[in-house]
Amino acid sequence: MEKLTPMMRQYLEIKENHKDCILFFRLGDFYEMFFEDAVTASEILDITLTGKACGLKERAPMCGIPYHSSQGYIQKLILAGKKVAVCEQVEDPSQAKGIVKREVVKIVTPGTIIDEDIIDREKNNYLLSFLINNTNVDISYIDISTGELSTTVINKSELSDLFFKINPSEIITNASSKEILDSDLDKNIKLINSYISENNIIMNISEELIDESWLLNNKLDTNISLSLYKIFRYINHTQKSINLNMTKKDNGEALIIDHFTLKNLEIIETIRRSKKKGSLFWVLDDTKTAMGARMLKNWLLYPLKNETLINSRLNYIDLFFQNTDFTLKMRNILNHISDLERICQKLSYDSIKTDDILRLKESTSMIIELKKFMAMSEFELLRDFYLKIPDLEYVFELIDSSIINKDFNSKEKYIIKSSFNDELSELRNLIDHSAEMILGVEQREKLRTGIKTLKIGYNKVFGYYIEITHANLKNFDIPSDYIRKQTLTNGERFISEELKLLEEKILTAKDKADSLEKHIFENIKMELKNHINNLLSASKVVAILDCYQSLATVANNNNFVRPEINNKGYIKLENGRHPVIEKMTSDYMFVPNDTTIEDGIIQIITGPNMAGKSTYMRQVAIIVLLAHIGSFVPCSKAEICLIDRIFTRIGASDDLSQGQSTFMVEMIEVANILQNASSNSFIILDEIGRGTSTYDGMSIAFAVIKYIEDQIKAKTLVSTHYHEITSLEDSSKNIQNYSMLVEEVNDNVNFLRKIVKGKADKSYGIHVAMLANLPSQIIDLAQDTLESLESNVSVYKPKIQSTKKSSEVENHQLSLEQYFYDNIISEIKTLDLNNTTPLEALTILNNLKNKLG
Repeated sequence: MEKLTPMMRQYLEIKENHKDCILFFRLGDFYEMFFEDAVTASEILDITLTGKACGLKERAPMCGIPYHSSQGYIQKLILAGKKVAVCEQVEDPSQAKGIVKREVVKIVTPGTIIDEDIIDREKNNYLLSFLINNTNVDISYIDISTGELSTTVINKSELSDLFFKINPSEIITNASSKEILDSDLDKNIKLINSYISENNIIMNISEELIDESWLLNNKLDTNISLSLYKIFRYINHTQKSINLNMTKKDNGEALIIDHFTLKNLEIIETIRRSKKKGSLFWVLDDTKTAMGARMLKNWLLYPLKNETLINSRLNYIDLFFQNTDFTLKMRNILNHISDLERICQKLSYDSIKTDDILRLKESTSMIIELKKFMAMSEFELLRDFYLKIPDLEYVFELIDSSIINKDFNSKEKYIIKSSFNDELSELRNLIDHSAEMILGVEQREKLRTGIKTLKIGYNKVFGYYIEITHANLKNFDIPSDYIRKQTLTNGERFISEELKLLEEKILTAKDKADSLEKHIFENIKMELKNHINNLLSASKVVAILDCYQSLATVANNNNFVRPEINNKGYIKLENGRHPVIEKMTSDYMFVPNDTTIEDGIIQIITGPNMAGKSTYMRQVAIIVLLAHIGSFVPCSKAEICLIDRIFTRIGASDDLSQGQSTFMVEMIEVANILQNASSNSFIILDEIGRGTSTYDGMSIAFAVIKYIEDQIKAKTLVSTHYHEITSLEDSSKNIQNYSMLVEEVNDNVNFLRKIVKGKADKSYGIHVAMLANLPSQIIDLAQDTLESLESNVSVYKPKIQSTKKSSEVENHQLSLEQYFYDNIISEIKTLDLNNTTPLEALTILNNLKNKLG
């Protein structure tokens, strides 16, 4: 350290306290990075790596960026999973003695970003803190850019679902919780670990315990949880302050949608590319404000399960749906309201800029207009919203009277209007008209002395001076208040008290004006801070109204209808449609389908691939979900009962990162459903048992269906290619067979995508292979092989409750039911009754009885 230059020693001293950050070290108009930071940043930012003499034999690696365009560079580093410590010069270099004093004024991390230029307007940016203790998890999360906060205690089994709904940008935990994450064999915990690793999410390990004195000093509740405490401390560390303008997030009693269902139904983003387009959110989002878009997404993540609350939302949406002119006018107003939540957070953390305040001005103007518009409406239903919008006239008038309107290309050099402050106006008048004032003094002195050639000049040594030639000095009397300052070859220079006073005013006017403008601007920000709560209240009303108009607009544009909510346990849909596929495939008419599912009924759906089984099942689940967020639905009529959870098991792929096969992934997800579903749940099972051998798969599918029927009694849709399973309908009143209609014309097959009662008798797999353009040799060989297999099958299959005599046998494929009963018969045949005790015999008999139902 002794050999280093003073500046480099200062850099390393500051870096020592911010080892986990890229240090942006302010040097003039640049942020410079040195040593390892420079090497890392140059690679991520794709900027030139140079060197700087530092007192050592080798030059220090160095790279830099202009400070005025730093946001884009910070964004790239954040997306790469880095933290950035911004180190500024905190004293005027011209006043500094020695090295300019520098301090880290803020630390930008993925979870503490406030600037909406870096984060998605439609997404919350959560900082997550969790601590795992035995089977429970103390968990808190906050979006510092909006002030939205939540804290709770959950069971460890719920961590995965909540984690993926939060979708955190950064995590705070302790070493023991991190160890549990790393060592837990649970698939859901492994999914969390994989996500953290794949997305470069920073995990901050903190062992700090609650310091009550710190909480009291910052006016925070001393009874908060440890996870929330860690969040507050981290925010204070990175932002150098803690903002108390936070909104407690309460999702209430919500219909539960697990991570797999959100993914399988593509509620928020698509499975393949994780994009908004192609998701249900994409279809529904016609919001005009960022707050509305985030709220709508939250509604999808946390649907309602309270009939009163659902109908309340439906009533509001119905109002907008029925009154399109009113809705259009409201949309036009909402379109001019900026992201008030994030503007308020910038204001709280003193990072607000002039253009943010101007957007706040326009937004308050539009909210005032919105309140007037609602006051003039005839709808009593909206009166509560009208009353909830606070008066923001003062905020608008304060900004309007003080801040100069500037667009992006404006060359206006001031922020505060001159008319807002008399002293500022005087100083600016002095700055802008100093030449005219000097000229005025010159003219007066010419008249006073009679010297027409007298002139006033300026240089850096003397400042302003009066210059008179030697000839004029001989011919005219010099005023007594003139002070001689310099003799020249052809004249003399003088100063006067009046000129020096004017000079001092002129030369100090700019510094005084700049200082005064800064002071006024700070006072305006302080005054605006007093209105943050009102602004956030208005923002919430705007977001809710925006969601209502969005859902109403989408319903009008896409022919949705209001669903009827019932508590009788049935779902009845007429001409139901899949809202996403319908919107994505505008080149052909979507085929609607009717659905009727009574309480506790399981529907087994058969039919070939590409016939529409998966689409049909997904659309039913999506329609049910839409009804529970209070939305209109894509049907001609819908009656939907209240559901407590929606489960889906759709598709699978090997999870190589966790060492799990397709079949293992499938079985884990099915187990999750069977462990958590209730009689009020809605379940979709798409092609279960396909990842193993035919008989194994059929047996598992059969057993799962029977378990749901006997133990859970949930409304369930099951698609399958195991036609043998359809025989379950014969022995159960709660199981119904449905199939996708197929039309055969000669050798051609048309998929009609219509669901009808009954079972399919063919899979048409070879026909699908033909559509996929497999070579004709493969198609022909497959057809021959299929015919050979079908003609050679000769398996004994009596009916379960057959009335036929033993001599009346049929030669066809073994049914799954008969396969099940044959296994029981085989088990009985293997019993060694001679060596079986009476107690063991009773136990065996009881087990057989249970298997037979």
